[in-house]
Amino acid sequence: MSRSVLFVMTSHSQLGDTGRETGYFLSEVTHPHQVLVDAGLDVEFVSPSGGTPPMDPKSFNTDDGDNKAFLEHDGWRRRFASTRRPSQVDPGDYDAIFFAGGHGAMWDFPDNAELAALTRAIYERGGAVGAVCHGPAGLVNVTLSDGSYLVDGKQVASFTNEEEEAVGLSEVVPFLLQSKLEERGARHNRAEKFQAHVVSDGRLVTGQNPASARGVGEGLLRLVRQR
Repeated sequence: MSRSVLFVMTSHSQLGDTGRETGYFLSEVTHPHQVLVDAGLDVEFVSPSGGTPPMDPKSFNTDDGDNKAFLEHDGWRRRFASTRRPSQVDPGDYDAIFFAGGHGAMWDFPDNAELAALTRAIYERGGAVGAVCHGPAGLVNVTLSDGSYLVDGKQVASFTNEEEEAVGLSEVVPFLLQSKLEERGARHNRAEKFQAHVVSDGRLVTGQNPASARGVGEGLLRLVRQR
Protein backbone atom coordinates (compact mmCIF):
# COMPACT_ATOMS: atom_id res chain seq x y z
CA MET A 1 0.00 0.00 0.00
CA SER A 2 1.29 3.45 -0.92
CA ARG A 3 2.19 5.70 2.00
CA SER A 4 1.30 9.37 1.79
CA VAL A 5 2.44 12.47 3.66
CA LEU A 6 0.65 15.81 3.59
CA PHE A 7 2.98 18.84 3.53
CA VAL A 8 1.49 22.06 4.91
CA MET A 9 2.79 25.30 3.37
CA THR A 10 2.21 28.87 4.46
CA SER A 11 0.19 31.24 2.29
CA HIS A 12 1.48 34.33 4.10
CA SER A 13 3.96 36.50 2.21
CA GLN A 14 4.49 39.67 4.26
CA LEU A 15 6.99 39.93 7.11
CA GLY A 16 4.85 41.95 9.50
CA ASP A 17 5.09 45.68 8.85
CA THR A 18 8.68 45.57 7.61
CA GLY A 19 7.78 45.82 3.92
CA ARG A 20 9.84 42.66 3.33
CA GLU A 21 8.64 39.43 1.79
CA THR A 22 8.51 36.07 3.52
CA GLY A 23 6.82 32.71 2.99
CA TYR A 24 8.02 29.11 3.24
CA PHE A 25 11.73 28.31 3.49
CA LEU A 26 12.66 26.27 0.42
CA SER A 27 15.07 23.72 1.94
CA GLU A 28 12.58 23.02 4.74
CA VAL A 29 10.35 21.64 2.00
CA THR A 30 12.86 20.05 -0.36
CA HIS A 31 15.07 18.23 2.16
CA PRO A 32 12.31 16.20 3.86
CA HIS A 33 10.52 15.83 0.53
CA GLN A 34 13.59 14.20 -1.02
CA VAL A 35 13.97 11.80 1.91
CA LEU A 36 10.35 10.70 1.63
CA VAL A 37 10.07 10.39 -2.16
CA ASP A 38 13.38 8.52 -2.32
CA ALA A 39 11.80 5.99 0.05
CA GLY A 40 8.78 5.61 -2.23
CA LEU A 41 6.30 7.74 -0.29
CA ASP A 42 3.84 10.06 -1.98
CA VAL A 43 3.88 13.73 -0.94
CA GLU A 44 0.98 16.11 -1.48
CA PHE A 45 0.63 19.78 -0.56
CA VAL A 46 -1.93 21.92 1.21
CA SER A 47 -1.91 25.59 2.20
CA PRO A 48 -4.39 27.84 4.01
CA SER A 49 -5.34 29.72 0.83
CA GLY A 50 -4.57 27.03 -1.77
CA GLY A 51 -2.77 27.72 -5.01
CA THR A 52 0.93 28.57 -5.23
CA PRO A 53 2.48 29.27 -1.82
CA PRO A 54 4.98 32.15 -1.52
CA MET A 55 8.65 31.35 -1.05
CA ASP A 56 10.87 33.38 1.24
CA PRO A 57 13.28 34.93 -1.29
CA LYS A 58 16.17 34.48 1.14
CA SER A 59 15.77 30.72 0.84
CA PHE A 60 16.19 30.46 -2.93
CA ASN A 61 19.41 28.53 -3.47
CA THR A 62 19.89 26.25 -6.46
CA ASP A 63 23.39 25.29 -5.30
CA ASP A 64 21.49 23.04 -2.90
CA GLY A 65 20.99 19.76 -4.77
CA ASP A 66 17.58 18.99 -3.27
CA ASN A 67 16.33 22.49 -4.08
CA LYS A 68 17.55 22.17 -7.66
CA ALA A 69 16.04 18.71 -8.14
CA PHE A 70 12.67 19.85 -6.76
CA LEU A 71 12.48 22.99 -8.87
CA GLU A 72 13.45 21.15 -12.04
CA HIS A 73 11.00 18.25 -11.60
CA ASP A 74 7.91 19.04 -13.68
CA GLY A 75 5.58 16.76 -11.73
CA TRP A 76 6.61 17.97 -8.30
CA ARG A 77 6.56 21.61 -9.40
CA ARG A 78 3.06 21.34 -10.91
CA ARG A 79 1.70 19.68 -7.78
CA PHE A 80 3.31 22.31 -5.61
CA ALA A 81 1.97 25.17 -7.74
CA SER A 82 -1.64 24.09 -7.14
CA THR A 83 -1.84 23.26 -3.44
CA ARG A 84 -5.27 22.42 -2.12
CA ARG A 85 -7.06 24.22 0.69
CA PRO A 86 -7.59 22.30 3.95
CA SER A 87 -11.31 21.89 3.23
CA GLN A 88 -10.41 19.91 0.10
CA VAL A 89 -8.30 17.36 1.98
CA ASP A 90 -9.43 14.02 3.45
CA PRO A 91 -7.24 13.23 6.48
CA GLY A 92 -7.92 9.54 5.98
CA ASP A 93 -5.70 9.60 2.90
CA TYR A 94 -2.51 10.35 4.86
CA ASP A 95 -0.11 8.53 7.14
CA ALA A 96 1.54 11.74 8.34
CA ILE A 97 1.29 15.51 8.22
CA PHE A 98 4.30 17.81 8.07
CA PHE A 99 4.40 21.57 8.71
CA ALA A 100 7.15 23.28 6.73
CA GLY A 101 8.68 26.40 8.21
CA GLY A 102 9.46 29.86 7.01
CA HIS A 103 8.42 32.97 8.93
CA GLY A 104 5.10 33.17 7.06
CA ALA A 105 3.89 30.21 9.10
CA MET A 106 3.81 32.38 12.21
CA TRP A 107 0.90 34.36 10.80
CA ASP A 108 -1.42 31.85 9.13
CA PHE A 109 -0.77 28.48 10.79
CA PRO A 110 -1.70 28.97 14.46
CA ASP A 111 -5.36 29.97 14.18
CA ASN A 112 -6.36 27.87 11.17
CA ALA A 113 -9.03 25.59 12.63
CA GLU A 114 -9.18 23.42 9.50
CA LEU A 115 -5.47 22.64 9.66
CA ALA A 116 -5.80 21.87 13.36
CA ALA A 117 -8.68 19.48 12.63
CA LEU A 118 -6.66 17.72 9.91
CA THR A 119 -3.74 17.32 12.29
CA ARG A 120 -5.91 15.95 15.07
CA ALA A 121 -7.61 13.49 12.72
CA ILE A 122 -4.35 12.16 11.28
CA TYR A 123 -2.72 11.89 14.69
CA GLU A 124 -5.67 10.22 16.41
CA ARG A 125 -5.92 7.53 13.76
CA GLY A 126 -2.30 6.57 14.43
CA GLY A 127 -0.53 8.88 12.00
CA ALA A 128 2.63 10.88 12.57
CA VAL A 129 3.06 14.64 12.90
CA GLY A 130 6.21 16.53 11.90
CA ALA A 131 7.27 20.17 11.83
CA VAL A 132 10.48 22.14 11.44
CA CYS A 133 11.72 25.61 12.40
CA HIS A 134 8.63 27.88 12.39
CA GLY A 135 6.43 24.98 11.23
CA PRO A 136 5.53 24.08 14.85
CA ALA A 137 3.45 27.29 14.82
CA GLY A 138 0.88 24.97 13.24
CA LEU A 139 0.81 22.88 16.42
CA VAL A 140 0.38 25.53 19.12
CA ASN A 141 -3.43 25.43 18.99
CA VAL A 142 -3.98 21.79 18.02
CA THR A 143 -6.08 20.06 20.63
CA LEU A 144 -6.97 16.39 20.84
CA SER A 145 -10.44 14.96 21.38
CA ASP A 146 -9.95 15.07 25.16
CA GLY A 147 -9.30 18.81 24.99
CA SER A 148 -5.57 18.60 25.73
CA TYR A 149 -2.98 20.26 23.53
CA LEU A 150 -1.17 17.84 21.24
CA VAL A 151 2.20 19.20 22.40
CA ASP A 152 1.38 19.14 26.12
CA GLY A 153 4.03 17.14 27.95
CA LYS A 154 5.91 16.28 24.76
CA GLN A 155 9.52 17.02 23.89
CA VAL A 156 9.57 19.45 20.97
CA ALA A 157 12.07 21.52 19.03
CA SER A 158 11.44 24.73 17.11
CA PHE A 159 13.11 27.97 16.10
CA THR A 160 14.27 29.28 19.46
CA ASN A 161 13.81 32.64 21.13
CA GLU A 162 17.59 33.08 20.88
CA GLU A 163 17.54 32.39 17.14
CA GLU A 164 14.65 34.82 16.63
CA GLU A 165 16.62 37.50 18.42
CA ALA A 166 19.72 36.69 16.36
CA VAL A 167 17.85 37.29 13.08
CA GLY A 168 16.39 40.52 14.45
CA LEU A 169 12.73 39.50 14.28
CA SER A 170 11.71 39.09 17.93
CA GLU A 171 9.64 42.27 17.72
CA VAL A 172 8.23 41.47 14.27
CA VAL A 173 6.72 38.00 14.68
CA PRO A 174 3.29 37.88 16.34
CA PHE A 175 4.69 35.76 19.19
CA LEU A 176 7.83 33.88 20.16
CA LEU A 177 7.37 30.29 19.08
CA GLN A 178 9.46 28.67 21.79
CA SER A 179 7.60 30.59 24.49
CA LYS A 180 4.17 29.76 23.03
CA LEU A 181 4.98 26.05 22.85
CA GLU A 182 6.11 26.15 26.47
CA GLU A 183 2.85 27.89 27.41
CA ARG A 184 1.01 24.95 25.84
CA GLY A 185 2.88 22.53 28.09
CA ALA A 186 5.55 21.42 25.64
CA ARG A 187 8.99 20.51 26.96
CA HIS A 188 11.06 22.61 24.60
CA ASN A 189 14.38 21.01 23.75
CA ARG A 190 17.05 23.09 22.00
CA ALA A 191 20.62 23.03 20.77
CA GLU A 192 23.01 25.92 20.14
CA LYS A 193 21.53 28.42 17.72
CA PHE A 194 21.42 27.41 14.05
CA GLN A 195 22.73 23.90 14.76
CA ALA A 196 20.82 20.88 13.45
CA HIS A 197 18.58 19.46 16.17
CA VAL A 198 15.72 16.97 15.83
CA VAL A 199 13.51 15.68 18.64
CA SER A 200 11.15 12.69 18.47
CA ASP A 201 8.53 11.97 21.10
CA GLY A 202 6.12 9.19 20.25
CA ARG A 203 4.52 10.01 16.89
CA LEU A 204 5.69 13.63 16.94
CA VAL A 205 8.99 14.70 15.35
CA THR A 206 10.17 18.31 15.29
CA GLY A 207 13.29 20.21 14.24
CA GLN A 208 14.84 23.47 15.38
CA ASN A 209 15.83 25.26 12.17
CA PRO A 210 16.53 24.79 8.44
CA ALA A 211 19.57 22.63 9.21
CA SER A 212 17.19 20.17 10.90
CA ALA A 213 14.81 19.66 7.97
CA ARG A 214 16.39 16.51 6.56
CA GLY A 215 16.47 14.93 10.00
CA VAL A 216 12.77 15.61 10.48
CA GLY A 217 12.09 13.93 7.14
CA GLU A 218 14.08 10.90 8.27
CA GLY A 219 12.18 10.84 11.55
CA LEU A 220 8.85 10.98 9.77
CA LEU A 221 9.92 8.17 7.46
CA ARG A 222 10.73 5.95 10.44
CA LEU A 223 7.36 6.66 12.03
CA VAL A 224 5.42 5.99 8.83
CA ARG A 225 7.24 2.70 8.33
CA GLN A 226 6.23 1.62 11.83
CA ARG A 227 2.52 1.89 11.04
